[in-house]
Amino acid sequence: MTAYKPVTAAQIFPDPARDAFARAYPNQPVKLRHELTGHELLTIDALAHLAERMPASSVEYNLGKLPLGVRPEDTPANGLTLGETIRSIETNGSWAVLKNVERDPAYGALLDGALAELAPLVARETGPMLNREAFLFLSSPGSITPFHMDPEHNILLQIMGEKVMTVFPAGDQELVPAMKSESFHDGGHRNLDWRDHFRDRGTPFRLLPGDAIHVPVKAPHFVENGPAVSISLSVTWRSERSVAEGELHGLNALLRRRGLPTTRVGARPEKQRAGRIAYRLMRKLGA
Repeated sequence: MTAYKPVTAAQIFPDPARDAFARAYPNQPVKLRHELTGHELLTIDALAHLAERMPASSVEYNLGKLPLGVRPEDTPANGLTLGETIRSIETNGSWAVLKNVERDPAYGALLDGALAELAPLVARETGPMLNREAFLFLSSPGSITPFHMDPEHNILLQIMGEKVMTVFPAGDQELVPAMKSESFHDGGHRNLDWRDHFRDRGTPFRLLPGDAIHVPVKAPHFVENGPAVSISLSVTWRSERSVAEGELHGLNALLRRRGLPTTRVGARPEKQRAGRIAYRLMRKLGA
C-alpha cells in the first residue's frame, strides 16, 4: 500500500472555521470551511480501491433517487458490485457509504488530523472525544439521502460536487417522537417518517467543495445531491453526553416494554447518573 503523509488539523480547518465551530458546538448546525479538497485519498479511484478491500459489513450502497421518507426494507439495490458502483458513479444513479474507514491506517491518520485541533473545543463543552469514526459518501447526480438522524457528533466535509443538506432542530418531538428515539437506541433504523409540512422547519445548507457542516447529535436531516458526482467525508465522535442520552432512551425502551413509567431525558443527560446506572444494570441482568 502507498505510504501517505498524515495531514495535520491545522491544514484542514482554518482559524475562522474553528471559531465558528466553537460558537455552535454542540447544539447548533453551522457551515465551516476545510482544506481537504483534492486530497489523493479522496479521489474516486482511491475510494474504489479502498471499498474493494473493506469487509461487506462496512459498506452500504443502493439506487440513489429515493423518496425522502423511504422505509429501509424498500430501499432498492442497483444490481452492481461496490467497485462497479463507485467507478461508474457518474452514470449509474447510485449512493454508497464506506463505514469506519479509519480502520485503514491512511484514512485513520486523515481522521486524526481532522479532529486534532477540534478536540480541545469539544472537551470544554462535552468532554473528551470518544469512539472517533470516519465515513465516506459517494452519490450520483440527483441522488437523495432520505430523512434520518445519526447518533454521533458529526462534521461533514464536501470534497467533490455539490449538495444541499437540510438540517432540522434536534429534540423536536414531532419530527422524532420519544418512542422513535427509544427504538433507535434499541437498535432501530436511522430513517425517520417524513411529512411534507416538516420542510419549513429545516434550514438548507448548500455545500460546495471546501465547505463543511457541523450536524448536532440526532438533528434530523436529508441530503439532495447536485448535478455532478458528490464525495463527502464525515468525521464523527461520541461524547459522554451523547452516550448518556442513548443510555437513557435505551432505559425508556426497556421500561415502556414492561408498562413502567419512563424517565425524562434532560439537556445534560450525562448528569442523570441514577438512570444510566439503572440501564446498565438492566442490560447486565438481561432485561
